[in-house]
Amino acid sequence: MFRGGFVLFVCLLAKALESSDVGGKYTPTWESLDSRPLPHWYDEAKVGIFVHWGVFSVPSFGSEWFWNNWHSKSPAYVEFMRRNYPPSFTYQDFAKEFTAEFFDPVDWAEIFLASGARYVVLTSKHHEGYTLWPSKYSFSWNSKDVGPHRDLVKELADALRKYTHLKFGLYHSLYEWFNPLYLEDKANNFTTNNFVRMKTMPELYELVNTYEPEVIWSDGDWDAPDTYWTSKEFLAWLYNESPVKDTVVANDRWGNGSMCKHGGFLTCNDRYNPGVLQSRKWENCLTIDSKSWGYRRNAALNDYLTINELLKQLVETVACGGNYLVNVGPTKEGLIIPIYEERLRQIGSWLELNGEAIYGSRPWVVQKDEGTNGIWYTKKNGCVYALILEWPANGHVVLYSVKLGKIPHVVLLGYDGELIAKQLNNSILIRLPEQNKVKSQWVYVLKLFDVSHAK
Repeated sequence: MFRGGFVLFVCLLAKALESSDVGGKYTPTWESLDSRPLPHWYDEAKVGIFVHWGVFSVPSFGSEWFWNNWHSKSPAYVEFMRRNYPPSFTYQDFAKEFTAEFFDPVDWAEIFLASGARYVVLTSKHHEGYTLWPSKYSFSWNSKDVGPHRDLVKELADALRKYTHLKFGLYHSLYEWFNPLYLEDKANNFTTNNFVRMKTMPELYELVNTYEPEVIWSDGDWDAPDTYWTSKEFLAWLYNESPVKDTVVANDRWGNGSMCKHGGFLTCNDRYNPGVLQSRKWENCLTIDSKSWGYRRNAALNDYLTINELLKQLVETVACGGNYLVNVGPTKEGLIIPIYEERLRQIGSWLELNGEAIYGSRPWVVQKDEGTNGIWYTKKNGCVYALILEWPANGHVVLYSVKLGKIPHVVLLGYDGELIAKQLNNSILIRLPEQNKVKSQWVYVLKLFDVSHAK
């Protein structure tokens, strides 16, 4: 009996050593990499800014997939080029117009700080292959050699670190639409990986060692498996040996089949908002312009999400355990247009009053009220927060998921007066003050003391 138990113990120990980080070392297997605890700062932060910027910001038509759509003979893009450019014009010619002449990284840092965000993720390279830093592996197709003649990644990283407390992260596309090395590997059914060895992985190591980003947001992985990309080997190095090994977080886009399954946090798909609690940490990346990640000159006013729509996404995301990464697309000159800036500052003004219900919060027993629509919950430091998406017309809030304790207390954030909560048979009733006496706007937050779930 004892001998059998000892053999079982040895087998289990061997299995654990094989799949976990022995002495802080993670092995290039998903079992080992996924066992790494998520750095604490990321879950506390809740709110980030995504920035899509590149040569696609020059035509600024349709979306950041302009080159691919034009190359694929999409009629709208073909007609746009026919009407505005000579037949000999190539996509590479756009790069000369990517001037960034008005790009002031300190201004950007101030706007991002005012938004209430806790981290920023910049597209270091999108699928077009153009890098926003002077990469040794992107000769003549980077922001130092052609266009602004500046290291845009460094300038933004330096400004954020000097003038704010925000974490700095980088988006990087694994693939490039029309890189000959990639197309050759693809034609070989990914039995060769010259593109990975000579281009995409050297870039990633260069980015991490040079700029020390604390978020690696990978994309463009879907054509090939992680074995082609050598993603697991990169992540093992990132977690074990890189200069940001203790603080970096990485997403889930590392090869066909890895999304929503492997990685430090899950994105699953763009604009992912499941509306229910997830078993792992996740992120909702979404755009203020509902039709494009990059700047778009042909956007209509109703293409932009309203502040109510943006805050609804924020509240639902955090209530279900996610982070919220909201995207802006600067112009080719490096300006964040007024409607983007306005939305970011509105988010920040709301967070200034109500941020205690967001930052460092955790999902409650239930994520949304079980009887009244438009009410979501978070918890922190023994309190429960009820986030109300729309001010009730009758001035009363009914919470069906909450039961009052012996010494209950209710506070409306942004209001100095007292509120009274009344226990009913299967709910509690809270009478709100006159709306014009409340400092908050758009979404309203009740802070509930000594309450429990009304099971």
